[in-house]
Amino acid sequence: MDNSEFFVGLDIGTNSIKVVVAEASDDKLNVVGVGSERSEGVSRGVIVDIDKAAGAIKRAVKKAETQANITIKEVVVGISANMLQIEKCQGMIAVGTQSKEITENDVRQVMAAAMIQNLPSEREVVSLIPKQFSVDGFDNIRDPRGMIGVRLEMKGIIYTAPKTIVHNTKKAIQKAGLHIVHKVISPMALSQVALNEGEGDFGAIIMDLGAGQSTASVVHDYNLKLSTVDFEGGDFITHDISVVLNTTMENANQLKSYYGTANSENADTDDTISVDVVGQSEPETISEEYLSEIIEARIQQIFTRLKGPLQNAGALSLPGGIVLTGGVAATSGIEELAKQVFGVKVRSYVPEQMGMRHPSYALGLGLVTYASNLNDIGIIADNVVNGAAINQNDSATRPNVQPKSTSDESQKVSESKPVAKPKKKPVEKKQRPKGSRMEGLKNFWSKFFD
Repeated sequence: MDNSEFFVGLDIGTNSIKVVVAEASDDKLNVVGVGSERSEGVSRGVIVDIDKAAGAIKRAVKKAETQANITIKEVVVGISANMLQIEKCQGMIAVGTQSKEITENDVRQVMAAAMIQNLPSEREVVSLIPKQFSVDGFDNIRDPRGMIGVRLEMKGIIYTAPKTIVHNTKKAIQKAGLHIVHKVISPMALSQVALNEGEGDFGAIIMDLGAGQSTASVVHDYNLKLSTVDFEGGDFITHDISVVLNTTMENANQLKSYYGTANSENADTDDTISVDVVGQSEPETISEEYLSEIIEARIQQIFTRLKGPLQNAGALSLPGGIVLTGGVAATSGIEELAKQVFGVKVRSYVPEQMGMRHPSYALGLGLVTYASNLNDIGIIADNVVNGAAINQNDSATRPNVQPKSTSDESQKVSESKPVAKPKKKPVEKKQRPKGSRMEGLKNFWSKFFD
């Protein structure tokens, strides 16, 4: 009997749109198809031209379908952390005048009650994370279905984003002929793959360095606590090289990719590079060190601006340090530069799957991992956020991705390594070691949700 499920992650980036298809079977997640297409209609991680973006999404999906040998109808999409707001929420409903068994419909109703917030008209709830339920005053319940009681309460976290960002994303995906099964705040998806168990539990910073913007997100106790965005990224590095060396953007991008390093101290002063200069018939020669100084200056500027909010929040004291990902994280020497600027331990995350061994694929892999790890309560919460009707007969649903009629297995990415599912968050909170450092962290996070 085949118990496998397919999940499709859609990463709409500034420079490229990536589609990752994964098959979940026997507690393993196997990547079976990847599609990548140059972005159109996207600026700094936000869709600004719906028609162009829809066309690029279609082309990326087509490539993934060909590799995975399936027909894609539903996707898990990442929503950028631009202007993200994180708030506590709480809801309560009366199950009945007398004790009765709590059903899935009751869970949906209490989630809907918790989402009733005085949100500004320009904002929209993207994600609801239930933290605990209470039945007649009994707390710390993860799934109340099947229990009996009179009063059901829920405490959780809601993540809201500007309606424009969410609407444009939904509209472009609909125009591409697809349905959104889950909307996921991008740093939450990244945390599923970029952080190990200790980092996700005790706290770490994920730094997603994209082409159009750079995002630093604080994850603690497996939850996204803080996110800050700097509206500069890899494209600005390319632009700097183009302007300083008087060369085309295409040439500048090649120079950055093949010869660039973010640490000028380690660059070779003797190695020279030929640069095609606009308006000159003969190329000019520059040193590798000079090129690295251009790259280092821009990345250092981005890091310095991100450091302020992180330092003010005390996030740099978290034991997990910083994990770099996103396309710019592939730049040679960037870990050393980040250590100099932030003064904490730094590492980079790169997916291990064949055809995806580049940090720019981290979000796509994170999206399918996030979807595959959702339990029934998480699926119900997503359905409520997406406006699913509250009905006694409703049940949590999984994505619907159908295999194509052709049986040509040669089109699958057979080399993909299985990805073991990350362990679920423990039902009981772990006992924290006592001490001044942990007390300091506790006091810091009390400003958020603890």
